[in-house]
Amino acid sequence: MEYGAPLWGFDLSIVHVTRTDGLSGRRGPDLVQHQGRMGPGDLVVLNGVPVMNPARAALESATLGSLEAALCVANFLLNSRLMTMKELIAQYVDMENWPDTRPIELLLRLADPRVESIGESRFFFCCFQQGLPAPQPQYPIRDAAGRVVFRVDFAWPDLGLFVEFDGKIKYEKLLKEGERASDVVLRERDRERKICELTGWRCIRVTWADLANSTRLAATIRAELFRPAA
Repeated sequence: MEYGAPLWGFDLSIVHVTRTDGLSGRRGPDLVQHQGRMGPGDLVVLNGVPVMNPARAALESATLGSLEAALCVANFLLNSRLMTMKELIAQYVDMENWPDTRPIELLLRLADPRVESIGESRFFFCCFQQGLPAPQPQYPIRDAAGRVVFRVDFAWPDLGLFVEFDGKIKYEKLLKEGERASDVVLRERDRERKICELTGWRCIRVTWADLANSTRLAATIRAELFRPAA
C-alpha cells in the first residue's frame, strides 16, 4: 500500500482495482476490477500512483480481507495521522448502498488511533473475537505525585492486569547505540517490575507466537482477569 500500511493477512497474489469508467467489474486470474461509485476526493495521487484516499482505502480493506487484517490497516492509518476517526466515519456515510457492510461497521467499532502496531491490533482483535472485556490501549501509569511515568500497551485497570506486546520491531525501536537485544529485555523486565510495584497489578507478556492460537491466549488472559483474590 502506498501509505505504508501493513499488508499482513491479505492475499497479495490478486490485485484489486476500482473502475472509473462506470462499467461493470471483471475478474481475471490475478486482477479483479470492481465497479464502484467515486465521490469527490475519493481518488488521490500518491508517489505518482492514483489511489483511494486513506479513509476509503481502510474501509475497502474490510471488504477484501479479514476484519483482523483490515483493523491493522485502519489502526496504522489512524495512529500515523493519515486520517481521523471523523474522516473514517464520514467516508462510510458516503459509501451508502454498498453490499455487505457488516465488516465495515465492525471495523468502525474496533478502530482506535492509540493502537500502535500490527501485533497490538491483532491482540485487540483477539479480545473482541474471544469475548474478553475490551482493554484500554496505551494506558498511563502514574507515580505517587500523579505524574505519568510509564505507558503500558493495554490494561484492565479495574481488574488489576496489564499487557505488554513483545515483538521484534518493538525491541528494535528500544535498542540504544551499542546495546544488545538482551540489554533491552533486561530493561523491559525492570520496567515491568516498577509498574507492578506502583500499581499492584499483574502483567501478561504477549508474543507473535501467542497470537497464532487466539483461543489459548484468551483462556490465559481470562484466567488472569478473573483470578480470585489471594
